[in-house]
Amino acid sequence: MKLQTIKDDTIRHLGHAAAYTAVTVILLGILYPLAMTGVSELLFPAQAKGSIVYRNGQAIGSDIIGQLWTRPQYFHGRPSAAGSGYDPTSTSGTNLGPTSKKLIDATAATIKTLTKENPDATMPVPMDLVTSSGSGIDPDISPEAAFYQSPRVAKARHLTVEAVDAVVTLHIMPRTFGFLGEPHVNVMQLNLALDGQK
Repeated sequence: MKLQTIKDDTIRHLGHAAAYTAVTVILLGILYPLAMTGVSELLFPAQAKGSIVYRNGQAIGSDIIGQLWTRPQYFHGRPSAAGSGYDPTSTSGTNLGPTSKKLIDATAATIKTLTKENPDATMPVPMDLVTSSGSGIDPDISPEAAFYQSPRVAKARHLTVEAVDAVVTLHIMPRTFGFLGEPHVNVMQLNLALDGQK
């Protein structure tokens, strides 16, 4: 009789556990994500669809995912350690510590390349142009990183440095809510603004 009671209790507990699991999967695994997707599509439609940027009706990138810009008339973003570079399916930093010889050598090589690419720069190389972000797909650079590149971009576009600096200044985004993060410039939006100028 006692064995039968234990068996009945076990079956009852397993039934409760299965029911609880089923309810939480339906509520938290299906209904909640669908509700949040619906609310975000309603309140923030562009962001919910990935902040895609279109040019002439064609998707050319996203405001929230960095891209590799190499031509001299464009501002360049931060180095990327995500996959083969700016791969949103493989986001990561280098995971190298400050005493890593590999990191020190890579940083020195990046500084050398930046100095060669920007011979007319009037300021030291900004740190965010030589270090990758934690995600590897950071779409933004610091205002200092943009101003550092202005002479190269101006020369390649046959513009004055002052004219390019003015466009940079217009695209500086302040800290979120006035205190979160640092002022930054979205590289894609900056390059598109320059492309749109006569």
